[in-house]
Amino acid sequence: MVCWQSLVSAKWLHNALRQPDRLSNLRVLDSTGAISNAKENYLKKHIPGALYFDVEECIDKASKYPNMLPSPKEFEQYVGDLGISNKTHIVVYDTTDYYGFFSAQRAWWMFKVFGHDMVSVLDGGFKLWCDHGFETTDKIDKVSRQSFKAKFHPEYVKSFEDIIGNQCTKEFQVLDARSTGRFHGNDPEPRDDTKSGHMKGSISVPFKEIIDPNTKRLKTPEELKALFTSAGVDMNKPMVTSCGSGITACCLAFAASVCGKEDVAVFDGSWTEFYLRSKPEHRVCPTDKQ
Repeated sequence: MVCWQSLVSAKWLHNALRQPDRLSNLRVLDSTGAISNAKENYLKKHIPGALYFDVEECIDKASKYPNMLPSPKEFEQYVGDLGISNKTHIVVYDTTDYYGFFSAQRAWWMFKVFGHDMVSVLDGGFKLWCDHGFETTDKIDKVSRQSFKAKFHPEYVKSFEDIIGNQCTKEFQVLDARSTGRFHGNDPEPRDDTKSGHMKGSISVPFKEIIDPNTKRLKTPEELKALFTSAGVDMNKPMVTSCGSGITACCLAFAASVCGKEDVAVFDGSWTEFYLRSKPEHRVCPTDKQ
């Protein structure tokens, strides 16, 4: 995943929104998802000009697993309705307590999967935007539909079969973005049909660790590399990221891309699909021993 202005600051975006020549090819998206009242919060307050990109709506609705990628045609329809074309520079953000590093990266990754490199993440998210005292609004701009043509990149997506096969071939590393408690099976999963634990051979890298606790921004590439390395990740080997349902896995994919890693994919079904489809010998789960 080659970076194309992957990270932009609140100051950069504030200045860009004040320049008419940039506005014609700039679309800001509130991509907050996987939390309650996300859409309602957007309707109450958002960055001027921002539209709402629902990461829980732009999905494969026929799948029995949560948040799975839509088809290229479905993605084309969804983003075209948001006034996005292949010439649009997109800036995504979210409003969570994790300073923009939660669901915004899911939107970033989806655009990359469907061949659109002109997408950036707002560093520090909506919280840092507000901390700077920049303007917010409840006004929703009307946009005309645009034509967006998707080009699917399968190398950015891994399936359940890929993950199972890799337990023998060990062609890539699997990084798990969930909390250490869920990874080790000590804390419960949010879904009743899924127990906590992890895939055999996977590495725990909680997504919250990519945020600098002092600045509330993404850690530097050097700090991110140190984080990955200290967790046991080989930065010279391909990575696949996972989480509970494919949302925060994209945070690790984004952090790796900022480090210059291009051989990073996301296991879209993540732990939910893996747990429901795998056999006990493929995973480490305390409940399997009961």
